[in-house]
This record gives sequence, structure tokens and C-alpha cells, in this order.
Amino acid sequence: MGKKHEAAKARVDRSKQYTIREGIDVLKQCCWAGFDETVEMALNLGVDPRKADQMVRGMVSLPHGTGKVARVLVFAKGDKEKEARDAGADFVGAEDLVEKIQGGWLDFDSTIATPDLMGLVGRLGRVLGPRGLMPNPKLGTVTFEVAKAVKDIKAGKVEYRVEKAGIIHVPVGKISFEADQLVENVSAVVAALMKAKPSTSKGRYVKKASLSSTMGPGIPLDSNQLVLEFGK
Repeated sequence: MGKKHEAAKARVDRSKQYTIREGIDVLKQCCWAGFDETVEMALNLGVDPRKADQMVRGMVSLPHGTGKVARVLVFAKGDKEKEARDAGADFVGAEDLVEKIQGGWLDFDSTIATPDLMGLVGRLGRVLGPRGLMPNPKLGTVTFEVAKAVKDIKAGKVEYRVEKAGIIHVPVGKISFEADQLVENVSAVVAALMKAKPSTSKGRYVKKASLSSTMGPGIPLDSNQLVLEFGK
């Protein structure tokens, strides 16, 4: 495995910063694992996440999805419970799900809750919060429009959230995707992040950017080109 990884790294010109298209072409040459690797984008942003007005967080719909169907859990009752199930939610409930999660169960990828149940869901803050799984009205995951929220996530809507070091990691597809599909997914993420730039962020917003597959090396992208092409 070490030799294969080193051989993949040797294909990357470390003195160069690639365009999105070039980076994806190189990335596809560097994959060697025996499974369909996830492609991830990482960006180092010029923000201070410790300041509430510089917390970059949101959701973006990938034109071609992630290549993985998310397991969606919905906290809902009555008609909204049926609506969630009909829309394709994997798990739907209320007190029963809270109890199950408190017992250590976390076999889901995203959560949605109707506003009337947030008092109940709030009990799970210490469990779901650190994992980025807490429903949030700003992300559209605290809503009475549960069918739309479920379908959006199932179709490839992903969350992005800046970490303490100012870095954002976002899945943008699978290595088996066509190059054009990956280009469009990456472009959607960059465009969303540019729109989410805090007004209080000073200096260089996108410091570094890269693409990588699950087992492959990082491919440095030209951050200047990203800014010029997508905005701020």
C-alpha cells in the first residue's frame, strides 16, 4: 500500500497549483484503491470561527449528488411523520428516537426536525452537536416542510461547516464520477462558499484549496483562480 501511495504522490507536481479541471484529471490518475473512493474538497478560509459573525456554515446542493444515499432521520409526529416516511426518510419518530440515540445509536447521516419537537430534540445537543448532526433552522433542517428537506438531502444536499482551524471539508462525489460531474459539483461548493463569505472577514478569504480521494494524495488547487472565477 505504501508503494502505491508514493507512486500516486509522484504524479502530483507540488510546484504547481491546478485549476479545478486539471486537479480532477490528476486525481483520477492517482486513485489506486480497490473501491470507489470518495472525493473531498478542503479549503482553508481567512476567517476566525471563534467569532460568531465569521462562522461559515450552510448547505449546498451538488448537481450530481455525492454518490452516496444519506440515511436521514426525522423527528416528527402525526401527519408530518407520515409525510417524512412517504418522502423516503429512513428513520422517523420522536421520544423513541431520542431514547435510542441517548443509548448510543448513531447510524444515520443527517437529521431533520419539525419546530414543535425542538424542545425534545434539544436533549440531544451534547450528542448531536459535536457531530454536526443537530437540526438547525439556518440549514433548513428545522422545518415543517419535511418532505422537501428529506428529498433535498437524499438528492445530494450536503452541509459545510468551518472547523476551529478555519478549514472546511466537503464531499463532492466519487472517483467513478465523470470528470465533468466532479467539476460541476466542486464549482457548486466553491460558489456557495463565496456567497457565504462573512462581511467581517478581512484579507484573503480563500487561502488554500485542495482535492483528494479517500486513499489518494492531496491535489493543490489555484485559490486565486477560484476567487477570480467565483467571486469575492
